[in-house]
Amino acid sequence: MIKYRILKIQEQPELRERVANWFHKRWNIPLEAYLESIDECLKNENDIPQWYVAMLEDEIVGGLGVIENDFHDRKDLAPNVCALYVEEEYRNQGIAGKMLDYTCNDMKEKNINTLYLITDHTSFYERYGWEFLCMVQGDGEKELTRMYIHRAI
Repeated sequence: MIKYRILKIQEQPELRERVANWFHKRWNIPLEAYLESIDECLKNENDIPQWYVAMLEDEIVGGLGVIENDFHDRKDLAPNVCALYVEEEYRNQGIAGKMLDYTCNDMKEKNINTLYLITDHTSFYERYGWEFLCMVQGDGEKELTRMYIHRAI
C-alpha cells in the first residue's frame, strides 16, 4: 500500500504556486483563478475556500477544493467540493475517497455539515456517502449535470 499524506493548503502556504499550477494543468481553469482562491484560503479569515492535496513524498498525486459555487445555477446549494482529481497512475487506490473523507471531516470541524458537488459520474460518489440530490445547470453548459449532497453524521 502506498503511503501518502493529505495536506491542507491553508497550513502549507509554501505550496501556493505549485498547487495552483497543478490544478490549472488538470482542469484548464486560469491559473489566476486558483491563485486568487488559494490566497483567500491562506488569509484564514473564512472557512471557505479550502484546498487540499494528496502527496506521495514530494509529488502531488491528487487534490480537491471547497468553494462557494462550482459554476452552476443553484447558488443556494453551497459550499461545493470542486476539482477532485487523482493522477491516473494513482487511481483505484482509494486516494479520492480518503481525500473526500478528510475534506468532509475538516468541514465538519468548521461546523459546515452539508457539502455539495457537481459531476457527470453516476456511481462514484455514492461509495463515499454522497447522495444524488438533483440536476443543475452548469454555467455555459447546454446539458444538465448531476448535483450530489453529503451530510455529516
